[in-house]
Amino acid sequence: MQISRGDKNKTKQRFLKKRINIITMGCSKNLVDSEHLMRQLSASGIEVVHDARLDEASTIIVNTCGFIHDAREESVNMILQCVDAKNKGIIENLFVMGCLSELYQKELEKEIPEVTGYFGVRNMEEVIRRLEGEYRTGLRTERTITTPRHYAYLKIAEGCNRTCAFCSIPNIRGAHVSVPLEEVEREARFLANQGVKELLVISQDVSYYGWDRYQKQMLPELMERLCRVDGAEWVRLHYAYPLLFPMQVVEMMRHERKICRYVDMPVQHISDKMLKIMRRNITGAETMRLIDAIREKLPDVALRTTLIVGHPEETDDDFGQLVRFVEQARFDRLGVFAYSHEENTYAAKYYKDNVPEKVKQERADYIMRLQKDISEEMNRKKIGKIFKTLIDREENDFYVGRTEYDSPEVDTETLIPKNGEALQIGHFYPVRISDTAEFDLYGTVVCESLHPSP
Repeated sequence: MQISRGDKNKTKQRFLKKRINIITMGCSKNLVDSEHLMRQLSASGIEVVHDARLDEASTIIVNTCGFIHDAREESVNMILQCVDAKNKGIIENLFVMGCLSELYQKELEKEIPEVTGYFGVRNMEEVIRRLEGEYRTGLRTERTITTPRHYAYLKIAEGCNRTCAFCSIPNIRGAHVSVPLEEVEREARFLANQGVKELLVISQDVSYYGWDRYQKQMLPELMERLCRVDGAEWVRLHYAYPLLFPMQVVEMMRHERKICRYVDMPVQHISDKMLKIMRRNITGAETMRLIDAIREKLPDVALRTTLIVGHPEETDDDFGQLVRFVEQARFDRLGVFAYSHEENTYAAKYYKDNVPEKVKQERADYIMRLQKDISEEMNRKKIGKIFKTLIDREENDFYVGRTEYDSPEVDTETLIPKNGEALQIGHFYPVRISDTAEFDLYGTVVCESLHPSP
């Protein structure tokens, strides 16, 4: 029997009728929200896909980012692409949630009325009901993993209590709320049971974890619990604010091999004038003492940071201090952002955006050129050494992995030529580093490691 093209299209539309495509914009914290939403919808019998083509489902949810101008623009462009698909009959419903709609819901409703519904960052239950699903409290610590199955992000808090002049996160996400210890541990065990080998601990500020709920810093206790999770071999910390920095965790890294010797600590600047304007509540000298103290306790630690250039009132002298700091501190990993003047932030209220965009970009480019040389030098010191390496993927003639000193997507990768040897994705191998490039390492699996770790 012949089936016409029209019949095939109707069959496909019926197949897609209850399928939902969640498109995630922005950071890993947004991704965790999407994964929780996907699990809840799946439990209601709704088929869910993630970051699929626009014609892969009848309903699309765009989980937006609203942190800085470029991220907002990217989110808006994605919404408009989906609106175009809706107007062409490719999809039936379009929902927008997350940071952008938390900040600008009324404006978006006026400017893009074709969207079926807008939701903020605290409306997951409402989103699920709107999609004819049921929110299940018992699934709070379960997720549908969208990253490669051997690593996953573990969000331990929501919101932020810091008052940084440049940041809109408190306006979007509210005050810091720590997830209870027991709940984080349950989620970690769920992830490990799904095959996750690396837990990437995240929040807006892990240094503050516990102060709101337990009246003391509870990150060390949390790390102890995560290290007892069977199946998880690496626990990696992200986004530790310098003020109240958890030095006890650095001490733990010396003895507990599950905790990666990796510290992601965004310092933003070093000039005392700029740190005061940025409302960072720390001085340049205190920042340097903290870096020295971390390296004294753990000489082989990988330090990652982010900087902001072009913040209001940043002069050539302030930038010069930042350059000298980068040269002196010699971070293993570094990212830099050109300042973005964000509406309703302290900086936008009380300062003019008085550094030209061209100067901002020139300063950012200069820092990254400087860091390129530093990274090359740091990488060369690894030649000849053997590192436990987690294999992330295959790419052309290489297996691509990471050492404990590198986080996925943002840091150095280790490239291992295939040479007829079959490695397993998501497994660990000892790899001897043989060569380096700008931001990559090259290595080979040592002969006694042909059997991967379990």
